[in-house]
Amino acid sequence: MKIKIKLIIGLGNPGSQYTLTYHNVGFLAVDYLTKNLINSKLVIIKPKTFMNKSGKAVAEAKKRFKVKSEEILIIHDDSDIELGKYKFSFGRGSAGHKGIESIIKALKTKNFWRLRIGIRSKKVGLSAEARRAKAEDFVLKKITKKDLLIFNEVFSNAKNSNSLF
Repeated sequence: MKIKIKLIIGLGNPGSQYTLTYHNVGFLAVDYLTKNLINSKLVIIKPKTFMNKSGKAVAEAKKRFKVKSEEILIIHDDSDIELGKYKFSFGRGSAGHKGIESIIKALKTKNFWRLRIGIRSKKVGLSAEARRAKAEDFVLKKITKKDLLIFNEVFSNAKNSNSLF
């Protein structure tokens, strides 16, 4: 039996200082989906909690909207994936993503869907050291105009390539 997504939650940090940062790609994605999805039965949320405390908000939304963990899609940044790429996954560990760790702990399961959006630049000319930079060193930087266009293309491709919605 195929599970359909009923609840989409984008991860990010509240506050104007975090607007348009790489760590808030989940918020940008749900803004895009809100404008571009036809399915009116989907509940789409941007939690008001900070990224690393997302679990509480996700657990509350799960309870409020009476959905199963398997019917939840979490959208978030992933520094292990190249900018311009994305991956859908199900039932995977956090791979060090603090927001996902919080959700797994709060839901007591890792059996939920994730749309992992790449944020790590693979630009030619960057030193190997710059390409290996720790996520903390760039996730809170402002998204460039060029990268914002790339993200909008990623959101469109993800929306059109998957039957979860």
